[in-house]
Amino acid sequence: MFERIKFLRSELARHNRLYYIENAPEISDPEFDRMMSELVDLERQFPQHDDPSSPTKRVGSDLTNSFESVVHRYPMLSLANTYSIDEVGEFVRRVENEIGQAEYVCELKFDGTAVSLLYENGVLSRAATRGDGVTGDDVTENIRTVQSIPLAVSTPATFEIRGEIIMPYPAFERLNAEREEEGEQPFANPRNAAAGSLKLQSSAIVAKRGLDNFMYSVVGEGLPFETHYETLMAAREWGFKVSEHVRVCRSLGEIEGFIAEIDSLRKTLPYATDGVVIKVDSLNAQKRLGSTAKSPRWAVAYKFAAERALTRLESVEFSVGRTGAVTPVANLAPVQLAGTTVKRASMHNADQIALLDIRVGDSVWVEKGGEIIPKITGVELSERVRESVPLAFPLTCPACGTALVRPEGEARHYCPNAAGCMPQIVGRISHWVSRKAMDIEGLGEETIQLLVEEGLLGDIADIYELRGEDIAELPRLGKKSADNILSGIEMSKAKDFDNVLYGLGIRFVGLTTAKHLAKHFGSMENLMNASQEELLQVEEVGDKIVTSIKEYFDDTNNIELIGRLSDARVPMEYKFAADSDKLKGLNIVISGTFENHSREELKQMIELHGGRNQSAVAANTDLLLAGAKIGPAKLAKANKLGIKIIGEQDFLLLL
Repeated sequence: MFERIKFLRSELARHNRLYYIENAPEISDPEFDRMMSELVDLERQFPQHDDPSSPTKRVGSDLTNSFESVVHRYPMLSLANTYSIDEVGEFVRRVENEIGQAEYVCELKFDGTAVSLLYENGVLSRAATRGDGVTGDDVTENIRTVQSIPLAVSTPATFEIRGEIIMPYPAFERLNAEREEEGEQPFANPRNAAAGSLKLQSSAIVAKRGLDNFMYSVVGEGLPFETHYETLMAAREWGFKVSEHVRVCRSLGEIEGFIAEIDSLRKTLPYATDGVVIKVDSLNAQKRLGSTAKSPRWAVAYKFAAERALTRLESVEFSVGRTGAVTPVANLAPVQLAGTTVKRASMHNADQIALLDIRVGDSVWVEKGGEIIPKITGVELSERVRESVPLAFPLTCPACGTALVRPEGEARHYCPNAAGCMPQIVGRISHWVSRKAMDIEGLGEETIQLLVEEGLLGDIADIYELRGEDIAELPRLGKKSADNILSGIEMSKAKDFDNVLYGLGIRFVGLTTAKHLAKHFGSMENLMNASQEELLQVEEVGDKIVTSIKEYFDDTNNIELIGRLSDARVPMEYKFAADSDKLKGLNIVISGTFENHSREELKQMIELHGGRNQSAVAANTDLLLAGAKIGPAKLAKANKLGIKIIGEQDFLLLL
């Protein structure tokens, strides 16, 4: 059976490379999935054959990682930046004054986050972030989930390779859409999204983020190459993703030509680039040139100027969100920017408006942050009309007239009239009925607006008091619509507690955080009574989220609302596995990481079904629940004592 496991691992790794690196798949997705499913089943049946390089490890784990510090074997220096062709020319002249005529490799400068990967005998053993250049964070488990990074390569060598983790535009747009739907702050650009994803505590979440990579440097002593270009071609042969936009240039003119070509091409690429990197090709020459304390003297980065356009600011809207946050949005005369027509742009907050002294009627400079999000970055004062007046941020809510407040330490203004401000009421109810919350069909935003205006809805608990005859009498609705709405409301009572918790719309509590809170505390009552210290023990919960949760439950109106929801039979407890005595009397040891559950969840399941958790394998141990990266000492002792070893799926079958 081990031969079959080895065969499947080899074939799946080969097909992964064909699909993600060479863009030349040989089999269909269903065929690939069938092979992967077979391998998953076999590895669960035979956990003793665990291998961290198995293709099944791509999905990641829900186990919380603590990032350990890693000292780089070779410092990860930053590149010196240039912003003009003249400065590139100065770099070439300086190099050739020292070493004579040289050849250069020109590459894309990717806008992501740098990593260094260590392969020992051809197998990925460690991955680290740049950090401060000397010490970085160990992100090995998260890197394993990036499909285009090989877990093992065709060379048996030990070497270090460096590159950039990126988030392609499609993945970035999908992630931001999900975050906005969950009430979370969207990422400003793909670079921030890639860096943030790589530092998540759950590699299972990282696996879903759609990260990609490009490798651009092999480092180490005694490399069997004479030029940097040769190392890139070798890395490509070994199975790494190396950009096709790499060129050996033999003069400043050829370098300028490459820069001009990429400046035009980059607007069509599916990922963010912000410049061109120029490196001396000869590895021997690189050693001769050496480095400063911060940067190699044999390389330089040419940074593209951000594309921007000048257009007229026609008006400013101040919109109110469901949390009461007031957001200024600029309405612009349409202008072409980075391949799209821009009509609206972010103005951030009052501080940014004051800093730039933005006025209606001004000619303003608009850029795309990370080539994605339009924003106003400046005013062309030479075109300002004499009669213009400074733009004043409103002192009162544009929807309800209530005086705005600005919490200490925050840049945004908020309307505190949560119970009487129409956009907030409609926004909160719309959030509650959304697909990722309670998923109530028939209650779209227009219908909610109508129900609020008619006095039938004032908060989310009112939903559960709606009557069919009241709905049917309203314009554009009728009996059929009323029946559909009431049916959706009744079905929402079968949703999970984490959906309820997310649906409440507590600031900074997105869907993922709601799931962690629901699992950790088990019920609304436990969460409401949790101390600050207890809240901080929950995965991905920090001081800002804790403060928001405490403020929410300190509001008596919210406590009353939750009471009404509970009376309406909306779930207030997490659905753990049903109690039973199926594990009664069994002593169980858990070791390793698991695909579908954290170890804490598995321990809870053991206790709920009558079993006892043991921390170490002993003579009275009945079962060893084995996951990936099982402790070798526990596995050896279990085998020696003849203790039954099972995987996660077999354990679930017991229940």
